[in-house]
Amino acid sequence: MSRRIHIPRDAAARSVGADRVSAAVAAEARRRGLAVEIVATGSRGLYWLEPLVEVDVAGVRHAYGPVTPEAVPDLFAAGWLEGGAHPLALGPTADLPYLKGQTRLVFSRVGISDPLSLADYRAQGGLAGLEQALALTPEAIVAQVEASGLRGRGGAGFPTGVKWRTVRNAGAGQKYIVCNADEGDSGTFSDRMLMEGDPFCLIEGMLIAGLAVGADRGYIYLRSEYPDAWDTLEAALRIARREGVLGDDVLGSGRRFELSLFKGAGAYVCGEETALLESMEGKRGLVRAKPPLPALEGLFGMPTVVNNVITLASVPWILAHGGAAYAGYGVGRSRGTLPFQLAGNLRRPGLVEAPFGITLEALLHDYGGGSASGRPLRAVQVGGPLGAYLPASQFHLPLDYETFATVGASVGHGGIVAFDDTVDMAKMARYALHFCAEESCGKCTPCRIGSTRGVELLDAMLAGRPNQTNDDTLLRDLCQTLLEGSLCALGGMTPYPVLSALNHYPEDFGLAPKGKEDPA
Repeated sequence: MSRRIHIPRDAAARSVGADRVSAAVAAEARRRGLAVEIVATGSRGLYWLEPLVEVDVAGVRHAYGPVTPEAVPDLFAAGWLEGGAHPLALGPTADLPYLKGQTRLVFSRVGISDPLSLADYRAQGGLAGLEQALALTPEAIVAQVEASGLRGRGGAGFPTGVKWRTVRNAGAGQKYIVCNADEGDSGTFSDRMLMEGDPFCLIEGMLIAGLAVGADRGYIYLRSEYPDAWDTLEAALRIARREGVLGDDVLGSGRRFELSLFKGAGAYVCGEETALLESMEGKRGLVRAKPPLPALEGLFGMPTVVNNVITLASVPWILAHGGAAYAGYGVGRSRGTLPFQLAGNLRRPGLVEAPFGITLEALLHDYGGGSASGRPLRAVQVGGPLGAYLPASQFHLPLDYETFATVGASVGHGGIVAFDDTVDMAKMARYALHFCAEESCGKCTPCRIGSTRGVELLDAMLAGRPNQTNDDTLLRDLCQTLLEGSLCALGGMTPYPVLSALNHYPEDFGLAPKGKEDPA
């Protein structure tokens, strides 16, 4: 009898040797005359254990990791095909504490099913949301999304149902669905994991969005730095067309929806929706002034839904189980779950999908295991390179949009980067300003000039430590100008890491502690 062995095809797992492990498993099985079926899956998100290999034993998957090619002969000798004991044995995968405590709605299939098997996708509940949507009116689909409380998972947190209703009510013959897959924030990888591990989920979400607003054309704007995701999506689109999920007759319904990939050129600013649309139209990625909103005048001047990967991938679950069921997770106005991505100085980096309301403390210690260096954690940046730095005194805060806003922070895309007590926060603040200067599209003066002046000012402060009070005041004034005058969130959020570093770690700037009168 052939035994199934699951080995991740996720880019992160491949970067640490998953392909070589797969080849070693196949070769050792042949040498021993054993019949095995190697199934390429997505990653479970336990990145410190990659390559994490799972062996199906009587319907129960047993995990081993991190597996190296050199360990493969010993694993066979230890009887891992029967769940045999070995130093790399972790037990039944479903019982691993890191996974057991999670609430996986969006990532329910990632790491479990073959990403390019539509049969696997259906068997794990895929297409149930689309089938439900096909039986509903567009108004009813939008109503379910509104009832769910789903907000944009790309960082802005705008209510998805409001955006969809605006596009649905817009009078135009042509409308578009655009997926923003330009995941450029440091410490974020949930979009990539979803696209590589469950591409049909994203396709299904975009199809439902098209049905809801009356769009028959969609595009996935994918960053060029994700070649594995490109290949997986390209293959998934071919399969979806062949199986009648995409095309002129979606699942035999008579409805039409076509979907294409568009490769970005590596500009961070193109993660902003209007710069992304400019790029798709063949122009330089410059931020557009708003209004008009993309929901009314978006791609090629037509009403356009622009949502991020996780937003769209949340929709199939909502349609399959109902908006009220999704709204049952989370706290306050932050409903549902978010895949938090743990990175930086942590023992157990990876992906944790949990309802809003979980604390940083739980993520950093219960899941992340504390610092990899063994030293105390001093700062955590949440929400990408322009997110605020939170000190240990704020690790108790629940992760939700409103609570974080009260302390001048943002949940953003759910990326969490940890630093131990050796970090120099003045250098981190300088990095934020330098990053903005490098990535600015140059269209507005506060972002274009302010970020450069900020770098110069910080360099002068750091060269002349200590007690440069006037420079401190000037830097805060500059940050206020960026906050209030920038055209988009690139310049508008750059002050978050700078002000939070100044407020919480003044000693790193050679300053005496002072009150936290600033919004970050």
